Amino acid sequence: MTQTIDGIRLEPGEAIDWIVLDRPEAANAFSGKMLERFSTVLAERRGTGAPVLGIRGAGKGFGAGMDLGEYNANGSAMDDVLRLSSCVERWTALWRHPKPVIIAVHGYCMGVAAQLATFADILIVSETATISEPTIPIGGGFIAPIWAAQVGGRRAKEFAFLPGNRIDGRTAVEWGWANAAVPEEQLVACAEALASRMAQVPASVLTMKKRSVNRAMEAAGFATSLGAVAESDALLHLEPEVRAIRDRLRTDGLKPVVESFAGPSSQDIFRHYGSATIGS
Repeated sequence: MTQTIDGIRLEPGEAIDWIVLDRPEAANAFSGKMLERFSTVLAERRGTGAPVLGIRGAGKGFGAGMDLGEYNANGSAMDDVLRLSSCVERWTALWRHPKPVIIAVHGYCMGVAAQLATFADILIVSETATISEPTIPIGGGFIAPIWAAQVGGRRAKEFAFLPGNRIDGRTAVEWGWANAAVPEEQLVACAEALASRMAQVPASVLTMKKRSVNRAMEAAGFATSLGAVAESDALLHLEPEVRAIRDRLRTDGLKPVVESFAGPSSQDIFRHYGSATIGS
């Protein structure tokens, strides 16, 4: 097994090189160093390695979002905008990467990890994966707008409006967010089988196919949706109600604040009243 550096491990292969989120002691939550290492490895793979790039998580889940231990929105509004913009720019590098990117999600996929997965070229989830909004509503407009291009506006709002709202892997496919849901034990094998078939196509052809589809999606508004997410999230960080929640985090700790926002998902509520989903 290759070495893990700052929570990121690279596993080279013939058809697919895996970038593994490997910080299981923190549920693969992104620290600043982990984000920087992710970008470094991603850039290094542009001109070397296997023809397909994969991303997956080690341990019990894909990722728990940002490390709240490093969360700090106490600087200026512009500092916050730049911090948040840098995160979106990291994921946009996946979008613009010359290689096809397969992301394999298992277990928990929370907050900004669910934002990251949205930038996959091919997204495979385990049937039992839990894809969720942040449980604590201390921001807004950072994740769901990027989902809207793939799942539709109403489902993006459904996902965003309930604290900690969540869907399982099968629902993610039904919504159009993921390509397929497979048993967790088959997740990596499925991704590698896809990569092996992709590797039969010349690398230059794969790159151009990806670029041409991306252009079509950008023309339909995907790129525009990225433009305001950092500003809207930074603006919410200044709201008195959000500042009050952050004060509770400092005084009460994470667990009781999370528990205060716990409750059924939108899908649980719909099923209780006899409907599985709402339309997009």
